[in-house]
Amino acid sequence: MDKEFDVVVAGAGNAGLIAAIKLQKAGKKTLIVEQHNVPGGCATSYVRGRFEIDPSLHELCSVGSKEKPGSIRRMFDDLGIRVNWVELKDCFRAVGRFSDGSPMDITMPCGKEAMIDAMEREVPGIRKKMERLFRLFDEVNEGLGYFSDGTNYNIRYALKHFSNMLIVGSHSCKVVFKALRLPQKCIDILSTYWSYLGVDMSRMSFLHYAMMVSSYMEEGAYIPAFTSHELSVALEDRFRELGGTIWFNCRAESFLFNDGKVCGVRTSYGDVSCRYALANVNEDIVYGSMVPKEIVTPRLRRLSNARKQKFGARMFTVHLCLDVTREELGINDYSIFMLGSADSEKEYANIMRGMEHNTFAIFVCYNVANPKASPEGTCMCSITTFGSPVDWDNLRPEDYAAFKEKCARKLIKQLKDNTGIDLEGHIEEIAIATPWTFARYLGTPEGCVYGHETADWDDIISRSLQMGKDYPVKGLKPIGAGGPRGDGYSSAYQCGELMAGMVLRELEEAAV
Repeated sequence: MDKEFDVVVAGAGNAGLIAAIKLQKAGKKTLIVEQHNVPGGCATSYVRGRFEIDPSLHELCSVGSKEKPGSIRRMFDDLGIRVNWVELKDCFRAVGRFSDGSPMDITMPCGKEAMIDAMEREVPGIRKKMERLFRLFDEVNEGLGYFSDGTNYNIRYALKHFSNMLIVGSHSCKVVFKALRLPQKCIDILSTYWSYLGVDMSRMSFLHYAMMVSSYMEEGAYIPAFTSHELSVALEDRFRELGGTIWFNCRAESFLFNDGKVCGVRTSYGDVSCRYALANVNEDIVYGSMVPKEIVTPRLRRLSNARKQKFGARMFTVHLCLDVTREELGINDYSIFMLGSADSEKEYANIMRGMEHNTFAIFVCYNVANPKASPEGTCMCSITTFGSPVDWDNLRPEDYAAFKEKCARKLIKQLKDNTGIDLEGHIEEIAIATPWTFARYLGTPEGCVYGHETADWDDIISRSLQMGKDYPVKGLKPIGAGGPRGDGYSSAYQCGELMAGMVLRELEEAAV
């Protein structure tokens, strides 16, 4: 096998695949090493009986339509990646309680005007404030695009064109919503998506929120027709078309250095030489066990200590394959957020207290968006919530099976209590994924799939502006959930593209 490459990408997750494609397309001889036998990481599928199950994806933002493409569709088109996209008709339905305790059951449609109209019906008189909020969303997205690479920006230009973004840039959603004098009911509805970032609204950067939510509400949400495994296979196929090399069942064990700069990667297939390496691996693992101790700079150690115990969300998901159609069960919504309280601070605090106190969950029925998601006469659903360290860190192995089944039963009952949808007696196949599951298959500390929380001082804008300092190891960059874009499918793709662009610039500068 060839053992000399320009770039080696360790890990065929979402960010790693996109980065590899961009590098190979730019003429850099690129190798991907992946310890699993399929690409994708979380973006994959598995089979139970006659069903093919997606283990993680609910929906993607930033895709947009063919006529008005979002950043992900434009990226895929530019890189020559072909995917069968399915559009979702609504943003979400939310049931439960408003923060004042009153009953909640609202549905928010996609599209800015449709969403503003729906909000006006729920909160009469809110239209002008919502229009102002969306104008702020637009400025934030333009500003973030301007600052995207963390190095090439002019502060005077930014002050002139993105002054409002800079004003709100250091503040949380809660502070900005209050400054805009939005009614609490409006704030409750707007807060629904907090769980997609795993940070409550009092700590979530408004900039990060604006980037994500405006994309969902203006461009809509999409899923691939054939589970997220379709995404990963499409990425692998394109990488191979471009002449890239990928080794499956091959583990990246450590990064090799010469005079303080990466010169290769030690793999289970032997040593490989390279000019640059990208690690689609959790940063704690990269710096903790994959590089020599003397390579880890004092800044990296301080950063790691500051982020200690600030892992992002740990997931608990019940996948349910049912022997009846979704119409027979009365399921009409693709996604239903079940909220014990629309107060995200209260909800987050209850989640952290453990499953006994957890009242939050997201129900998804894939057949609502894609009637062919499962065999004829059936439907396929999932119920997802967060896992708390209180439950999982000290759980004894002998208690594991009983506890995860108890949690699954609780979520199924919660669905019935909140919506009237009764799945009992129709479950043909069931699979339960816990934080332990994600830790086992992804190698993430404590089963965390979101990297470190993008909150407080460590939010998306801070990470973007500090990229020149936060990646001091020459020839090596961790990418993925721990990167500057934070968690999620779309963010991972954007992170892979961003980091590949930085690598190309650095390789060109080194060649001069």
